Amino acid sequence: WEHNGDDTLLYSTEYIGAYARGENLTIAINKMRAEVDAYCRWSTLSCESPSGIEIIQEKSSDLQIIDADSDVIFDSEKSPLTMEEYRILKALVLKSANDFHALYTAIPDKHRSCLPRRKTFYGDMPRTAQEMYDHTKSVNTYYFGEIGVDTDNEGTIYDCRLRGFELLEKREKFLENNAIEGSYGELWSVKKVLRRFLWHDRIHAIAMYRMALKTFGKQSIPDIFYFG
Repeated sequence: WEHNGDDTLLYSTEYIGAYARGENLTIAINKMRAEVDAYCRWSTLSCESPSGIEIIQEKSSDLQIIDADSDVIFDSEKSPLTMEEYRILKALVLKSANDFHALYTAIPDKHRSCLPRRKTFYGDMPRTAQEMYDHTKSVNTYYFGEIGVDTDNEGTIYDCRLRGFELLEKREKFLENNAIEGSYGELWSVKKVLRRFLWHDRIHAIAMYRMALKTFGKQSIPDIFYFG
């Protein structure tokens, strides 16, 4: 549970990347079951709706949680990864990039949006499919760079992400998953990077999907992530 006052962001530690936000903890908890159901359908993982939610870690933040930023690292993201765990999460992260690109491609006009302009702490909120896609792809160098992998954002969101993993896997003992201090004193690990990709994709995929429904109509937009 990460929060700034009541403003709440819940992360699932079992379904990596699944999350719920709300004006308070109760609202976020009430959203989590539907989020896990959608996540499981998208990921094709075999899982059941949670019968309850247990808060296992809490982070009080000074960041603007409403704008979906986070500097938290899970306790579970500091321990070594097995190769099997890494392969499963990597496959999900690449599927997410591929599906994000497919959603973007399906939108009829990449530069049209009915959303009003809104300022956030990091600048203007992305409004169009093009802005959302460019923003989501742009974190590739940032996330990999925080664990010492020097890569780029060239090509599609899938292409540049895959290259990042190829470079990561050339490093010895990368599965040791040591937590290291990155920018602004924030702690990062390989497992945190995997989670951040999944989580960040979902945030902007649902924003793109909802924007497209309002702008172009339901018949035009495939529900690739099962948000509907």
